[in-house]
Amino acid sequence: MTRTGTHFSPLARLLHWTMAPLIVAMLFIGVGMVATVSRAHDTLVALHRPLGIALLLLVLVRLAVRVTRGSPPLPTRMSKPQRLAAHASHFVLYGLMLAMPLIGWAMLSAAGYPVTLFGPLHLPPIAPHDVALFALLRALHTWLAFALFATVLLHLAAALLHGLILRDGVWGSMARGGR
Repeated sequence: MTRTGTHFSPLARLLHWTMAPLIVAMLFIGVGMVATVSRAHDTLVALHRPLGIALLLLVLVRLAVRVTRGSPPLPTRMSKPQRLAAHASHFVLYGLMLAMPLIGWAMLSAAGYPVTLFGPLHLPPIAPHDVALFALLRALHTWLAFALFATVLLHLAAALLHGLILRDGVWGSMARGGR
């Protein structure tokens, strides 16, 4: 892994700022899906499934970029526990961004539903048709969505802390290029 100086690479920043609103949208679409039985439900499902697969592909690219291009070092004045928390929170974020679409895909497979990207394009099942497995994966998908929402909020709070209060360059490393 190579370090990128004081800023993330342009590709890492593009992926971050593309995925951030998509993930927030997915969380709210998911809430809307389980909260309604109206015709809007079908529309939300039709958005949620292909968007989840798109996010899965984006997170795979993002992981590859992170491994190959690295990340800027954290400020030297950060304490060891803060550094540990920063690294752990990123590990959790990447894990959840990867797990959520895979579990959703497996959940639909276990229920016997196709993952429709658009029109006749369907993904193959990745889990056997099994009602008990579906129930387990549905609960897991729900709880991990809550965990993702909480982690995103903590990530945003930390970013704002670094950008508005500490002004230590952490916000700028993702917010703009090498100026």
